[in-house]
Amino acid sequence: MLAAAWAGGRAAERSALADLGAAAHATLALQVGALRAEMQRQTALPLALAADPEIAGVLRAGADEALVARVNGRLAEVAAATGAAVIYAVRADGITVAASNVGTPRSFLGQDYGFRPYFRSAMAQGAGSQFALGTVSGRPGFYLARRLGDASGVVVVKIEFDAVEAGWREAEESVFVADARGIVLVASDPAWRFRTLRPIGPAERDRIRESLDFGGAPLDPLPLHPVEGQEGLVRVGGGPLPARAALLRDAAVPGTEWRLYTLTPVGAAVEREWRQGAIIALLATGLAALGLATLLGRRARTRARLREEAARREELEARVAERTQALSEANGRLRAEAEERRRAEAERERLGRELAQAGRLAALGQFAASMAHEINQPLAAIRSYADNTAILVRRGRVEDAAENVTAIGRLTDRIGALTRQLKGFARRASGRREPVALAEIVRNSLELVEGRAAASGIALDVARPPAGLAVLGDGPRLEQVLVNLIQNALDAVAGRAEPRVAVVILEEEARIAVEVRDNGTGIEEAQRAQVFDAFFTTKSDGLGLGLAIARGIVEDCGGTLTLRGNEPAGTIFRMELARAPALERRAESAA
Repeated sequence: MLAAAWAGGRAAERSALADLGAAAHATLALQVGALRAEMQRQTALPLALAADPEIAGVLRAGADEALVARVNGRLAEVAAATGAAVIYAVRADGITVAASNVGTPRSFLGQDYGFRPYFRSAMAQGAGSQFALGTVSGRPGFYLARRLGDASGVVVVKIEFDAVEAGWREAEESVFVADARGIVLVASDPAWRFRTLRPIGPAERDRIRESLDFGGAPLDPLPLHPVEGQEGLVRVGGGPLPARAALLRDAAVPGTEWRLYTLTPVGAAVEREWRQGAIIALLATGLAALGLATLLGRRARTRARLREEAARREELEARVAERTQALSEANGRLRAEAEERRRAEAERERLGRELAQAGRLAALGQFAASMAHEINQPLAAIRSYADNTAILVRRGRVEDAAENVTAIGRLTDRIGALTRQLKGFARRASGRREPVALAEIVRNSLELVEGRAAASGIALDVARPPAGLAVLGDGPRLEQVLVNLIQNALDAVAGRAEPRVAVVILEEEARIAVEVRDNGTGIEEAQRAQVFDAFFTTKSDGLGLGLAIARGIVEDCGGTLTLRGNEPAGTIFRMELARAPALERRAESAA
């Protein structure tokens, strides 16, 4: 009877451990998915912020204080909206110049983070990440860094897992996350944070201390002791409380070198199952020893108890299976949503490229129509001169015929100049920033639009800049910007009683401004902040790409493109560019 009781207890113990193992695996998958979702929610944030032109402006030397204040406010709003602990921008020398926690006692502004591995990795490779203890805040977190396109610095997002840990504690689950070295980073029990799964040697311990990843944490081993002969079973102890048995299960966190561990207590459940198994086996053997008559009477009661235990076990297994199925379906939905989001992002990028190309082709179509109008007039004159020349030659008036031939040459040169402007507008950006005569930019731009203005009866008042006045930039691309601004002005004044478009040149000590003014209906104050956004347009047939492309060209040339109202009616677009004194000196010496 003792042997049967021992065997029954062992069998029940193995069954209970198997059930607990299945439940532990299901819980593990759920916790990994939840942690991964929390991390993925913040992954794309540094990439988006690194493309923000205002953040790039803050990282440049001599940034405007108003711009810095505005960026600090935006970073605070983004951090509050996304749940990030803190967002900050670090210059290439490692100094923080903007942060979402400006104004707090532990602001990151002015701190030097050049020693952090995530900063060095981002500056060298474009992106970096690190889990470490904050040197200013004293709070642990996961740092995600992304380098700006011009390598002027990096944008860093810090993620803290306090909410995740609180959720684990509220659910009364023992969960922790360790890195590749076995150091605990996140844990439901705060006392386990920065402890280790395995001993760390003195040399590695010194390297960790020097990097300030975990402050002055002693990096002591966790109180987990494997149970000999029981795979995955450990004893949790080492404090004032007695050790308790638990199932240790772990799984990799996708996209990182971390592993998530769960501890499922087994003491009470296994002891209960062992006791029940031993009792059942003991009763079975005792009934067999009592004899046939007693056995028949008690067999029915034993079978009833067995059925009850089987029903409870089936109910437990059904609940476990139901939870496992629910977790599998949730994971499937998450994967499907991630794939759908990836496809939508790819489709959005493809459509953006197609719309940008369509906008450029539409602009070229408009310029080609204007060009056809401009070329028709010289062609008609050439035909007239040619006919007159033939008549003059037959009459012997050679000098008059020569004057007609000279006029034909001038008209041919004009047609060639017009076609060169169209080709220069259509060709791709050269990427150069060199001295360019402003008079040439204005003259070439007018050749593309004055025909349309004349045909529409719109007064075009254009200031002629001095011959030696020059700016820094790419000539054909700046012509493209000026043509776009004048075309928009012509569209704005179409249908007005006295339509008027003016181009004004304003000279300053180091800058030259070109303003395109119109007396159209103007742009509402609420929409002025959006006119330079891609795909935003106030025209019924517009694509919303012209001004976005124009601002990009001007900024590539080191200038600015702004908008303001033109009282009492209309709009003023102001393009400011750097003065090029070298070209002016060459013009003066040539004179």
